[in-house]
Amino acid sequence: MAKESSHRVVMIVSAGSNPFEMGVATELFGLRRPELPVDWYDFTLCSPTPTVRMHSGFFQLSDVPGLSAVDRADTVIVPNRPDPLEEPDPDVLAAIRRAHVRGARLVSFCTGAFTLAAAGVLDGRRATTHWRWAESFTARYPRVDLDPDVLFVDDGQVITAAGSAAALDTGLHLIRADHGAETAAAVSRRLVHPAHRDGGQRQFVEHPVPGTADASLAPLLDWATEHLADGLDVAALAAHAAVSPATLHRRFRAQLGTTPLAWLTEQRVTLARRLMERGEERLEVIARASGLGTATSLRTQLRRRTGLTPTEYRRRFAPAP
Repeated sequence: MAKESSHRVVMIVSAGSNPFEMGVATELFGLRRPELPVDWYDFTLCSPTPTVRMHSGFFQLSDVPGLSAVDRADTVIVPNRPDPLEEPDPDVLAAIRRAHVRGARLVSFCTGAFTLAAAGVLDGRRATTHWRWAESFTARYPRVDLDPDVLFVDDGQVITAAGSAAALDTGLHLIRADHGAETAAAVSRRLVHPAHRDGGQRQFVEHPVPGTADASLAPLLDWATEHLADGLDVAALAAHAAVSPATLHRRFRAQLGTTPLAWLTEQRVTLARRLMERGEERLEVIARASGLGTATSLRTQLRRRTGLTPTEYRRRFAPAP
């Protein structure tokens, strides 16, 4: 049975906000999860006004709690803004600043980073926003270290997400940090969504959609993920697929937008992370089981993709001893 909620998540909504992000937050933090034996979230919306017309007036929320709810929140979520260059409500900014001072976790979805920046809580921090607004953001808030190429940035107390769909990845990342990888995986299965797309993964920025390749890579990928510890290389993948390495490279580029070697390394790092999340502490064991070979290679690849050492990663995501 699920325990009583104690972590308060409050999402600020305002006139014109996109309902997608609100729906994501409601799905992730607002639904009861009786199948999970964890202390789930107490979720509510709030707004400067009791009535909020959302998304160009397509629908309207009524009897929305006031901004005083922010003062009791452990996590405050700021949604996107229809016009990020428009000055946000001063009362919203004041509520965000109060939450920041008392140590609440602050989260923005999409162009909500403009609101956090306007409140001054992103100065000197690394952050992200939707790639379309990156230049405008940088021009307006030069004191923020903007990374427009990633899905989300976790800078400790402040977490910023890129485009709308990245809100799902960010929310699952928060659940993962609060309740562990297994709980996040259970929620992602219910959502039929990938359990973990790393925050450092690139946004999809105006690249053409690849056409259908000559043959599906799915059987090869399934086989490779079952043999990551076997020292697979590009030549082994090509031999199993009965094609030349050059042909395999073209198919990976067409279907996945990456190279066979980069895909193999990413799968190995993902497996290594899962092993650490399940409590394995021996780096040599993790390196062998994931196919990364050595503890040194594991440290290098993990830091390259997450910015964390194995010790830091276990501290954040592994189950408590």
